Amino acid sequence: MKTVIITGANGNLGTAVTNAFLAKNYKVIATVRKEEDLKELPQHKNLQVEVLDLTNEEKTEAFVHKIIDQHKTIDGALLLVGGFAMGDISATKSEDVKKQISLNFDTAYHVTRPLFQHMMEQNKGKIIFIGARPALQASAGKNLIAYGLSKSLLFKLAEYLNAEAKGKNVTVSVVAPSTIDTEPNRKSMPDADFDKWVKPEALAEVLEFMISEKGNVLREPVLKVYNNA
Repeated sequence: MKTVIITGANGNLGTAVTNAFLAKNYKVIATVRKEEDLKELPQHKNLQVEVLDLTNEEKTEAFVHKIIDQHKTIDGALLLVGGFAMGDISATKSEDVKKQISLNFDTAYHVTRPLFQHMMEQNKGKIIFIGARPALQASAGKNLIAYGLSKSLLFKLAEYLNAEAKGKNVTVSVVAPSTIDTEPNRKSMPDADFDKWVKPEALAEVLEFMISEKGNVLREPVLKVYNNA
């Protein structure tokens, strides 16, 4: 049985990913930010849930070391925590950028730093970041400056870590979805064609493939999961 960490496990994407991995017989260590978030996750013998503020580096590092001590081997991590903000350059102050970096980059970096070292020592492991199309396409990001900049750091971090892990069975991937078909997105864009969006369950299947044995041949992957959006 593979053991994976899933951050942001109670979010719109997180619940779909958590359920998909439990259905495929993974041991899941899930993180949520608040005690009240616990009720949003299922009761399952293979699910361990931790309440954790991932913006706190010291507490996150302690969590990772605790999980490694408990389970000995962590096979994968799906780092789903993040935030979103609109705004072109005229509307975006540096404080807005810092806030988005804290939500979208720091939360991933704080888990990745100790976990990547563990995976390098065991010569196996997979870490997956959730990127975004605005970080790849300027036309999509020009009105999402803070968000796009914060997500762009994940792509560069993956490049650095894959260069360090070259020749080992450790990979850091970035999956960049287009609009995900969630209730908040439907409410904010009621006139959109929802069929063109990416279903959370479909994205969860992509992530499980990458973590599974079938994904072992992937190296330095950046997957654009856009559907027709």
